[in-house]
Amino acid sequence: MANFFTDNPELKFHLTHPLMKKIVALKERNFADKDTFDYAPVDFEDAMDSYEKVLEIVGEISGDIVAPNAEGVDQQGPSVVNNEVVYADGTKVNLDALVDAGLMGITLPRKYEGLNFPIVPYIMAADIVSRADAGFVNIWGLQDCAETINEFANEDQKARFLPRICGGETAAMDLTEPDAGSDLQAVELKAHYDEEKKQWFLNGVKRFITNGDAHVSLVLARSEEGTQDGRGLSMFIYDRTYNAMKIRRIENKMGIKGSPTCELVFKDAPAELVGSRKMGLIKYVMALMNGARLGIGAQSVGISEASYREAIDYANEREQFGKPIIKFPAVYEMLAVMKSKIDASRSLLYETARYVDLYKTYMHISSERKLEPAERKEMKKYQKLADFFTPMLKGMASEYANQNAYDAVQIHGGSGFMKDYTVERLYRDARITSIYEGTTQLQVVAAIRGVTTGGYLARIREFESMELKPELHGYRRTLIIMTEEYEKAVKAVTDVNDLEYTDYHARRLVEMAGNIIMGYLMLLDSERDGKFKISTDIFIKRGKADNHAKTNFIFNSSIDDLGNYKHI
Repeated sequence: MANFFTDNPELKFHLTHPLMKKIVALKERNFADKDTFDYAPVDFEDAMDSYEKVLEIVGEISGDIVAPNAEGVDQQGPSVVNNEVVYADGTKVNLDALVDAGLMGITLPRKYEGLNFPIVPYIMAADIVSRADAGFVNIWGLQDCAETINEFANEDQKARFLPRICGGETAAMDLTEPDAGSDLQAVELKAHYDEEKKQWFLNGVKRFITNGDAHVSLVLARSEEGTQDGRGLSMFIYDRTYNAMKIRRIENKMGIKGSPTCELVFKDAPAELVGSRKMGLIKYVMALMNGARLGIGAQSVGISEASYREAIDYANEREQFGKPIIKFPAVYEMLAVMKSKIDASRSLLYETARYVDLYKTYMHISSERKLEPAERKEMKKYQKLADFFTPMLKGMASEYANQNAYDAVQIHGGSGFMKDYTVERLYRDARITSIYEGTTQLQVVAAIRGVTTGGYLARIREFESMELKPELHGYRRTLIIMTEEYEKAVKAVTDVNDLEYTDYHARRLVEMAGNIIMGYLMLLDSERDGKFKISTDIFIKRGKADNHAKTNFIFNSSIDDLGNYKHI
């Protein structure tokens, strides 16, 4: 099999973005670890070389081990034996390979036995692994739960739990319940403190928990008696060694079947409070979910990549009417659009990851020393951008993953409907990406703030002023016209001054902003490398048409239209 890093030059292109110099210098605290750890980089070039070497290992394992195991894992799936989840045989092999290669705890500090990598190369690894098996990345990728422990737990907890995760133990986030899915304020699992034993205990049920039998779990629980909203919730660490949690069942899912999705029953399960009481949902889950949504963005891009490669290989091989079907306009147009969606969503993925890298690194530095005024200003800037871009990324990349998987099946024709072909599994795996960690509809609820507050428009204005080669100026003019249309559409909606009407048009407005932002990101990519020009051309032209259609719909609707939909 191919190396899934080296066979995809777009990955190295995004890894070497100009902003990485700043990210690496901040993350490495100007390379202060070089005198303490022999594997710490001595300068920027050394750090980038380390990232590339690790990603090559991820690419090799993904291509040679994870991808060949994917079909067998999909068929076998996990099981529960003696109240423990037993992974499919291929999953065990995959996990052992990545653990043996030291690919757990990638972003954690070296003092906890991590690699201290920025978010960007970690997300790139998730992109690569997702292309090989989207279900498996839900087991390996949940190591990012350790980031929440690193950010908010006390030093004793970090010293005990983080080296375990770096050493290969798995993690999970236990948030949702039978009656508390998207509405986490409704969580009812109880946490009570036993004064005599000086110990917290958990009692209740969690449902739809990915990798539910993990070694280390972050559990959202109601710690304040008599409360009914998010202010009564706290975050806890549950250690599997207590053996006080019963696995009621593994869900039988449509896709990502190698990833165990569990229903769990906690009965007097000992646990440890993370951070402060009552901040579980308000602060810690928000950080946890944003990290998870970035991860789903990477998973979505990986699925899109796999779908496109399966489709183009089949289109080159399959002959009809005396020639390969890739020669037919109906097919090569589909493939070109698929490629433009991959390039655009990947560009948005790594732009968002860079924002997260910068603000989180500044946040960690602020716990070590007082930030300079300019640093604090930068931290706030990138935190706001990360907050605006993360839901847009998760929403749009997951929808593109579904569209690309759909088109890959269509290009395969009847064969794509058969389990003999990989696209059948990719189609099933893609479907969850626009549902879990917040549906596309919930991402729109989060992203609409970027529309109504002018957050997206401010970033678009910054993109407008960027330096461009003369041959790209025409695309900028198109994007400026799209922006003017977007502003008029936003004004038409917000002038009605009705929240329900804004919600009604929210997805249209967010997607319009997304088409413009991704268009500019593609333009920036084309400025750095001409190979992106075709995808840029296709994406911007299609975005222009899509935005125009959405604008027409908005201007031809009124608040009275809502009544028609309410009657359905």
